[in-house]
Amino acid sequence: MFRRLNYTLSALLFLFVLHTAMVQNPAVAAVTDEPLADDLRARFKGESFSLGILLQTQAYFSYRDSDFNGGRSWDLGSTRIDFRGTVDRDFTYRVRVYYLSQQQSIDARVGYRFSENTELVAGAFKPYLSRELDPSPGRTDFVRRARYVSAMMNSLEVGTSLLGKAGPVGYRLGIYNGTGVQGMRGNTDNRFLYTARAFTTFELNGSPLVIGASGALNQSPAARVGNTGLTSKANRYLYGAFADYRAEHFFVAAEWAQTFFDAPEYANRQETITGFHATIGYKAGRRHELLARWDYLSFDLHKNPRDRLLAGLNYYPTSLITFRLNVVFEPDSQAGSQAGVAAVFQYMF
Repeated sequence: MFRRLNYTLSALLFLFVLHTAMVQNPAVAAVTDEPLADDLRARFKGESFSLGILLQTQAYFSYRDSDFNGGRSWDLGSTRIDFRGTVDRDFTYRVRVYYLSQQQSIDARVGYRFSENTELVAGAFKPYLSRELDPSPGRTDFVRRARYVSAMMNSLEVGTSLLGKAGPVGYRLGIYNGTGVQGMRGNTDNRFLYTARAFTTFELNGSPLVIGASGALNQSPAARVGNTGLTSKANRYLYGAFADYRAEHFFVAAEWAQTFFDAPEYANRQETITGFHATIGYKAGRRHELLARWDYLSFDLHKNPRDRLLAGLNYYPTSLITFRLNVVFEPDSQAGSQAGVAAVFQYMF
């Protein structure tokens, strides 16, 4: 009874916030310019030096007294400062510093732009393993990325990557230490992570449709496999495909990914992790987005595949402020279904 009451209250809360966000204050609607935001961009967004700031406060609530969906907690989310630019003779740089209880450089790289379409970068950055991993935390569709991203890959690798385009086909070719944050202390196993991605863009009804595929081989022994608590004995393979279509009033995106490896935790038996997401969104005016997502994750040796269904509302009162609200539901006929709410309040410059 109490569980049904919680679900009902959640639905009413979501509909109330949706109604409140959609009914915009006439005084706010009448003001279409943002002089203070424009002044900030004029001062701090340049070619040789550009400053970026991301501040997030997140809230999580699970209807059961459990750790589902982050339990019941507050979090600072991603809070960081970003410095980047292009200097003489087409050399580039970027440093992002993460602030919580301590300082830690999470993205530091230098690069050289051979042409408008070709650039070589080296340092610590995202390894182009997944389309879902690519966006900044401030530009994701939902509060959290699809679960297979954190289950299969590290969000940061140390190495080098070639970014380019050959005719209509774009590509990303990389070689990294393959040990994530640990790799910042140096590679001690003389093995590497090799990555490749190819993609192309089509015009569909005047809007871009991006499709592509990616693959990777991590030869580092005893390397951690995402946040699963598993390690790979030796070679681990990862591959996937994606499609992303963004029109004026709606968008759809999907990605499938799979990795397999020999897991010492299972007596060196082969474990296969499969993940998938399908997302659809509707842009209700300039400031509102309604979203729905199917998020799937499964392990071969742990026979308990999990579907997760999400509904989302994104509200952009200004170009610098974002509110995101997600309702999360995970059906389970054996252990019992779970539900929760996630939200983020964000400033991004």
